[in-house]
Amino acid sequence: MSRRPLRWIAAVFVAGLALLGAVIAVEMHAPALPPATDAAPADPTLLARGAELARAGNCMACHTERGGAPYAGGRRIGTPFGDLYAGNLTPDAETGLGAWSQQAFQRALHEGRSRDGRLLYPAFPYAHFTRLSDEDVAALWAHLRSLPPVRQPNTPHALRFPYGTQPALAVWRALFFEPGRFQPDAAQSAEWNRGAYLVNGVAHCAACHGTRNAWGATTEAFGGERLPDGRWFAPSLLDPRQAGVQDWPVERVAALLKNGRVEGASVAGPMAEVVFHGMQYLPEADVNAMAGYLKSLPVKASEPPAFKRADGGLLETGGRLYRQHCADCHGEQGEGRQGAYPPLAGNRVVTMDDPTNALQAIVGGGFAPSTPGHPHPYGMPPFRTLLQDAEIAAVASFLRQSWGHQANPVNPLDVQRVR
Repeated sequence: MSRRPLRWIAAVFVAGLALLGAVIAVEMHAPALPPATDAAPADPTLLARGAELARAGNCMACHTERGGAPYAGGRRIGTPFGDLYAGNLTPDAETGLGAWSQQAFQRALHEGRSRDGRLLYPAFPYAHFTRLSDEDVAALWAHLRSLPPVRQPNTPHALRFPYGTQPALAVWRALFFEPGRFQPDAAQSAEWNRGAYLVNGVAHCAACHGTRNAWGATTEAFGGERLPDGRWFAPSLLDPRQAGVQDWPVERVAALLKNGRVEGASVAGPMAEVVFHGMQYLPEADVNAMAGYLKSLPVKASEPPAFKRADGGLLETGGRLYRQHCADCHGEQGEGRQGAYPPLAGNRVVTMDDPTNALQAIVGGGFAPSTPGHPHPYGMPPFRTLLQDAEIAAVASFLRQSWGHQANPVNPLDVQRVR
């Protein structure tokens, strides 16, 4: 090889480094914004709208430590890159947003920058909030300013090097973040556009249900992904084998979002939090719009993996344990109990390729959210201490290969992973 091609390659490489350096420099350079000044009391209508938006975004769930004051921060958010701790959103002047102006808050949501100009970590879903209108940002700001101030210093993040550095964030943003407001689709109805705005903006559904790459950036908005802590799987909203609702009546989708339960289906885990803290309080028109948009998502059906029949002894053990611990509620044939316990026969949670959520339900138990449409949910007891990993794997394998199901068996290591 002559030296000329090598020189060209070297020149292109150096130019690329220079361009990347310039991008990083631009990304990292932003002025601090002045502190807030005293503002007049917000209009009650604006406050009510802000409260609805905060609920739609389930802001309190991430920004409230277990047992702590609402919105005061401190909750740990595990990621593959280390631990993040949610900030204090109350209007405390020293530890919360009391010194923030509405302009600084808007810049955080639309551009992912703190009041002092620092780049924010994308666990704060500004890649979704950037779509919010200025009017909705103002309503959210008014709501947060109306909260009782709580003095609670923010916990420092604990990310591995280099993920906790501003240059690393600048590179991530250059590759994966583009600010921009929601743009309505003129070919769709006003209700569809309303649903798209809520789902892709303040509700940031793809933050959980999106497929991510090794950098933690969303590559497919609703393709499904195991949550960062590995304890739950956010199923695909495109795949009818997972959580796609394209063949459901829109009323059924809306009822599940609003009540957390419809005949034959119930939410659990993080989605139960979303319904409990947020969706049940939203106006019916907003829930219907979101349901219509979710129903309209394109279908991207997956091919099931090659079926592996479980060992007969494993299924026999699982069947015995099911009859001993589960059949009284869920029925001998997995038919469930109408109005109380969901059916397991034909249940997509049971048969999904990833068994995480079914195992989590067995290990940890839990309740569907209490809502006006379902005020007294029946609970699932935890079997964490009653059954060993091998026994839970046997029960799960029995469920996945009974009543016509053809899902692959699970093993004790799968159970250990979700404990």
